[in-house]
Amino acid sequence: MGVIRKTKSVIALQNEFSNSSSAAISVVTLIKNLGSKFNKTTIYRVLDKLEADGILHSFLGKNGLKWYAKCNDCSADKHQDLHPHFQCIDCGKVDCLDVSVVLPEIPNREIVISQLLIQGKCHECLI
Repeated sequence: MGVIRKTKSVIALQNEFSNSSSAAISVVTLIKNLGSKFNKTTIYRVLDKLEADGILHSFLGKNGLKWYAKCNDCSADKHQDLHPHFQCIDCGKVDCLDVSVVLPEIPNREIVISQLLIQGKCHECLI
């Protein structure tokens, strides 16, 4: 199901996350950065495969825009780096937060995925 070969598109997308100063990158930014080399369909397909392999995780940011960030210790079998994300309402930067959030037990339910987006002002915008 996941990424089997290191194609040019896979390498280019992985490089975007290696070179990024931010922890997360929006799909719009990825298409803007790579759209001259690869079509949108290829970018979306590779992002889906990288997510399925546990290399990236995605979440919805402000206005429903999809963001991607690198996973920590995840695999194709299990995404285990469940954490909140912070989005600056001024500059738009999004970061993965290294804090634990305890989700409540819900009777007769199993939580598989949870998305928590915290919005406010980042350090740079507060100055």
